[in-house]
Amino acid sequence: MANEKISLLEAVNLALHRAMHEDDNVVVLGEDIGVNGGVFRATAGLRDAFGFKRVIDTPLAETMIAGLAVGMAAQGLKPVMEIQFMGFIYPALDQLVSHASRMRNRTRGRLSCPLVLRTPMGAGIRAPEHHSESTEALFAHIPGLRVVIPSSPARAYGLLLAAIDDPDPVIFLEPTRLYRMNPQALADDGKRLPLDSCFTLREGSDLTLISWGASVHETLQAAARLSEQGVSAEVIDVACVKPLDLDTLEASVRKTGRCVIVHEAPKSCGVGAEIAASLYERALLDLQAPIQRVTAADIPPPLYRLEQLYIPSVEDILAASETVLNYA
Repeated sequence: MANEKISLLEAVNLALHRAMHEDDNVVVLGEDIGVNGGVFRATAGLRDAFGFKRVIDTPLAETMIAGLAVGMAAQGLKPVMEIQFMGFIYPALDQLVSHASRMRNRTRGRLSCPLVLRTPMGAGIRAPEHHSESTEALFAHIPGLRVVIPSSPARAYGLLLAAIDDPDPVIFLEPTRLYRMNPQALADDGKRLPLDSCFTLREGSDLTLISWGASVHETLQAAARLSEQGVSAEVIDVACVKPLDLDTLEASVRKTGRCVIVHEAPKSCGVGAEIAASLYERALLDLQAPIQRVTAADIPPPLYRLEQLYIPSVEDILAASETVLNYA
């Protein structure tokens, strides 16, 4: 297939089509994902292509969806379940934490749990609070769960295919704000991307900007603005927040000596704190300034009139960058 410009949402759909074509054990389930193609149409066309036995419309019951997926995975299928919004994911926590994450350990390797949970995450589409959350740290804290957050069509495609191949559970979080932003040329070639690696999006020597998900968009804009001021900023997309590719992050911080971490989730106990602590443990003497975090406030996502104040902005990132660059 020739390279065509497609959105992140279309890349997810393309990856699902390919995975289901390559492996009959891949099944898709969730609320309205079959006949309607999902709330954002991420699963459009799958039911026509693969039938109702592999593309399953479920009741409005997240606990049941997760439990069903765990059972399927334990018996050799590769379920990809969709939760309509991240704010609806909490009824599924019991199955994910108590069963999916522990399956390999509990059975001493006799069983694994090759499931993927997909869900839109984050604010920026003028939706209510339960449709706008970024709670990736909840899942990153759980041993046995891998947490992946793509920030471009190419990474969504390659990482989702790799997540479906993984023998253990993967939480695959799709930034809603990026669904139709910045289409990218992408070939449907089936190429997988490594799940546990950061992606260096821009090389730099003066400052390391670390981000993931939707905030990568503002982070790249901030790096471009800094470049106009003569500051060389390196931009790293973490992509997999659990487990973290700390080697790549450490190497960048040792090179630049300064670091700003940007994420849309609330600040307290966020993944940014884990990254900062790890970098202090590994590279303290190479740091020339304290690490800064640019995050949302410790409040639920507000109604849409205020959500642009809630989402970390380019100006917020520039202010934090100025702080570390001018630290004496």
